[in-house]
Amino acid sequence: MITAHVVGASGYAAAELIRLIDRHPSVALGVLESRSQPGAPVADVFPWLPHVHVALEETGTAQARVREDDVVFLAGGHELARAQAPGFLAKGARVVDLSDAFRMHANAGDAVYGFPERYRDRIAGARLIANPGCYVTAALLALVPLEPLADRIANVVIDAKSGITGAGRTPSIPSLFAEVDGDVRAYGLAGHRHGTEIVQEAREAGIAAPIVFSPHVVPLRRGILADIYLIPRAPIAREQVLALYQRFYAASPFVTVFRDLRAPHLPALEGTNDAHLAVAEREGVIHVLCALDNLGKGAAGQAIQNMNILLGLPEETGLDARTTVG
Repeated sequence: MITAHVVGASGYAAAELIRLIDRHPSVALGVLESRSQPGAPVADVFPWLPHVHVALEETGTAQARVREDDVVFLAGGHELARAQAPGFLAKGARVVDLSDAFRMHANAGDAVYGFPERYRDRIAGARLIANPGCYVTAALLALVPLEPLADRIANVVIDAKSGITGAGRTPSIPSLFAEVDGDVRAYGLAGHRHGTEIVQEAREAGIAAPIVFSPHVVPLRRGILADIYLIPRAPIAREQVLALYQRFYAASPFVTVFRDLRAPHLPALEGTNDAHLAVAEREGVIHVLCALDNLGKGAAGQAIQNMNILLGLPEETGLDARTTVG
């Protein structure tokens, strides 16, 4: 039985990690470390996890207890990840970082970019995984398979909406219910750090077209819907895009491509590591919709998927909640 520790264990993504690890058949919960709430029972911090009968522990506990070949999930900020990852790696642990500390130029350094649908082989032999976030995962699921059509794409516009849990659990005025309810809030109008990450991975997939990324917060608890518009310089047919998606994701258990003309449904994806892709075409513009749970495939679920690959387990292990698509 492998032991998995969570550092930065008091946030929303951490709660999802704890829930998934606690139910995983091949992995046991280790240290749950929190700077903000050491000593607090998990069930008090996360009332929706009443079955997890352990307490959060103080900073440094995971570093003291970690053993070779344990898995450590870094679920705090990027500064915490940069400070702590080297120590865990030095002890022989495998590290999955959910922050953006190691994502830029990941595959050129010690970290491997944790996008399983593209980098399975690299992930399998890695010690440090830079786990992508929700916006980037949704965008890349739509863009990466399009490499054979790259020279036909003139521009890409990504209009993405995220549930408020994507903003994290640290209290802030913009994240209060009264501030979010009834609004759709665009932000990052001068540019967004995840836009740079999307461009990095799109370029790796051969897509050289300019990419405009526009994120929004919507009054939902969980979920991401990304509308990706491909403006072509030469005609692209909907059937061509569908064929590329179906071929690319044939061995990907968590990605469903809708052949019929329908939109994904966010509530169906909550609590899963699934992603749904749909394709439409109007006036020569290809419209791709990608939906996922921002705490699932967009964070903790994908981190567990990456861990499974690291451990040589089937990717679906411990990720039993699935959508049923008719």
